[in-house]
Amino acid sequence: MKKLFLTLAIAGFGLIANAQPPAGDAKPGDWYGDKVTADGAADINDVVVKLNEGKEMEDVKVKAKIVEVCPKKGCWLKLELNDGSTAMVKMKDYGFFLPVSAKGKTVVIDGDVKIKTTSVAELKHYAEDAKKSKEEIDAITKPEKEVRVTAKGIVVVE
Repeated sequence: MKKLFLTLAIAGFGLIANAQPPAGDAKPGDWYGDKVTADGAADINDVVVKLNEGKEMEDVKVKAKIVEVCPKKGCWLKLELNDGSTAMVKMKDYGFFLPVSAKGKTVVIDGDVKIKTTSVAELKHYAEDAKKSKEEIDAITKPEKEVRVTAKGIVVVE
């Protein structure tokens, strides 16, 4: 019985530890996922203009400021856009996460950028991750078009 309890306790602590965002200060030069340099990065707003013109933006480097990091695991980010909206960043293949301390930092992201329609279920999931109130979550009733970045690697630049 003691062995069973000990095994369950270790497994439980392991799950709790895995559900946390990575530790760290997200200092300039820190990178996550594939190693990325800032060389040749375009401002995210310039890339969004090209997307709106119908151009596909695969394997591009974008520079932007992080305005939100998933507080649950660091598994998604939101980037500031000039029009007051945000771009959603998800990590390719769920392969890496960012510390919550990355919020407010400027980063360069290597990945693909597109305009995507996000379902109500997915929007509610993000709201739950962000610890929004039940009222805020229930207010999500229709899908939204958003700028979506699928990141292969991210480097903090400021």
